[in-house]
Amino acid sequence: MDPDQTPSRDSGPPELARAATATLSAVTARLPGAEQRPGQLAMAAAVAEAIAAERHLVVQAGTGTGKSLAYLVPAILSGRRVVVATATRTLQDQLAGNDLPFLAEHLDRPFSFAILKGRSNYLCHQRLRELTGEGAQQELAGLVAGRAALERLAAWAARTHSGDRADLDEEPPPSLWSAVSVGPRECPGATRCPSGEICFAERARARAAASDVVVVNLHLYGLHLATGGAVLPHHEVAVIDEAHQLEEVISATAGVELGAGRFSALAHATRAVVADDTLVGDLDRAGARLASVLADHEGRRLRRPDPEVTEVIVQAREQVAAALSAARAVPADAPGDVGARRMRLLQAGTTLTEDLDAVLDVAPSEVAWVERVGTQPVLRVAPVDVAELLAEGLFGQVTTVLTSATLPPGTAGRLGLTAATATVLDVGSPFDFATQALLYCAAHLPDPRSPGFDDAAHDELAALVEAAGGRTLALFTSRRAMLAAAEELRTRLDTPVLTQDDLPRQALIDTFSSDEATSLFATMGFWQGVDIPGPSLSLVAIDRLPFPRPDEPLLQARRERARADAFRVVDLPRATTLLAQGVGRLIRSRTDRGVVAVLDRRLATARYRWEIVRVLPPMRRTRHREDAVAFLRALRADPDAALPPVSSRGAAAPGRAGPSPGRP
Repeated sequence: MDPDQTPSRDSGPPELARAATATLSAVTARLPGAEQRPGQLAMAAAVAEAIAAERHLVVQAGTGTGKSLAYLVPAILSGRRVVVATATRTLQDQLAGNDLPFLAEHLDRPFSFAILKGRSNYLCHQRLRELTGEGAQQELAGLVAGRAALERLAAWAARTHSGDRADLDEEPPPSLWSAVSVGPRECPGATRCPSGEICFAERARARAAASDVVVVNLHLYGLHLATGGAVLPHHEVAVIDEAHQLEEVISATAGVELGAGRFSALAHATRAVVADDTLVGDLDRAGARLASVLADHEGRRLRRPDPEVTEVIVQAREQVAAALSAARAVPADAPGDVGARRMRLLQAGTTLTEDLDAVLDVAPSEVAWVERVGTQPVLRVAPVDVAELLAEGLFGQVTTVLTSATLPPGTAGRLGLTAATATVLDVGSPFDFATQALLYCAAHLPDPRSPGFDDAAHDELAALVEAAGGRTLALFTSRRAMLAAAEELRTRLDTPVLTQDDLPRQALIDTFSSDEATSLFATMGFWQGVDIPGPSLSLVAIDRLPFPRPDEPLLQARRERARADAFRVVDLPRATTLLAQGVGRLIRSRTDRGVVAVLDRRLATARYRWEIVRVLPPMRRTRHREDAVAFLRALRADPDAALPPVSSRGAAAPGRAGPSPGRP
């Protein structure tokens, strides 16, 4: 649009909405294969109206809508600073590498943007200086990577402008990166650090503070909320993309995690500041005792204070207090790097003390449990309900746009929004799912909880993959099921079968995309954030409806709160959202064709099946394998093959209406 027509900051909803849709049409016309997307325009208008009216918006934008441009254009035109929080690195990279540079080139209104990550993603000049200085031999001896790797990292630090780990040519060993970076629990801040003036993390924060659009990870936004708004620069609009993950991420970032590793790290930090081997040993032993007592409760929820756990934590707190006291006795201006190390020790010890206090006083609104992380048991405490935190820290502070390709019914209310404060909208998808895809439910298979299910599912999957000629993404709800299926089908198929363990993630996706005969078997990490358009993917097979485990402590607590409505309020929305995400891997462009095969008969027989089906894309549906096999074979011969009529016994008209005879 003409620069003179750019709306002012104080433009009302209609004016900003008109400008947003006109501008969006103009800039998308410059995209390769440009086409009008009514859902994208409707979303842009709704985002503009929400920002202008300072009213929250919850918008479901199906696959192919182009939702990132739909919220970026009105946000930029509004003149307000916006933070976009994404749940996956894939989307963050898309925004930073494609969408924002494209808009910077083609929008008439100039704007700036920045990517901001958590502090531990940036190299710490002070830690590097300490490791490469005199007297660092003991620390270097503990690095498996060795001095040569450290020297390469130091050379990179001298020439990089960002200090961002993602900009390295090769991934450094975890122990080495841990040694040259700091997290928020130990960083004392730029003003108290000798290297604060050249800090990469602080430079990134400064760039973000001066930018109109800031892109962050959803976990970083959660940390921002948990710290009362202390992490991100002031902003007036927040866009939460992939908002179906908001509740779980906020629960994690607002909670506490306590394990032996934090005591080992504090002991290591203490050794560099205080010449007291007994004190250091006491910290290590405190961590070991904690790990030992937590191991007895692994996989369990702590419904009430456990005397043994409480005693160990109280003793551990005393050891941390002793370390802090000894550190405070060291002069702040101690020679060499001792002063900087002392400040990090005080910061880490103070944070650990606060977390120890938190686990000693778990509120009724929180849940505590023990789970294994890596090789060690970890005690976690998290809020059962995040609505209050979101209402106060997010919705009460900034205009918020929540968006995702899949948002189950009731999302707004579960997050603390009401009809008086938020607009809820579904703009659909530009794809013609009724002609592009077939949803097949193998209703003849045994119940997935029965002993004969695995063998029957393997037979079913083998027939479908053979018909597709490979070209299958098989998604499993457990690692055990994935490995068992892969082992069995490798002996029965003539086409290659890869599992998620065989190659690094990107190499897996590249191999799968380039070889149409290959099938990829994977678990939860591949149910979302995987984009493989084209004929390499013609079949998405899902072994079970992805209901959460009944013994997950946080969900147990939510079920108890929901009482009789627990299944409808807790389990069903979670399973429906994840299933829709998995189903969404199939159709990624207007030319994609294929079959989604769900091997769980409950999608066809359970009383709640229509609550799930209505959330899925409006595909044709069938219960009969021959329909799926016929379509898959047709696609092998012609990737543009039209969806053939389904068997009369299982015919189902497309759409999201209620049940009719023969539908799953």
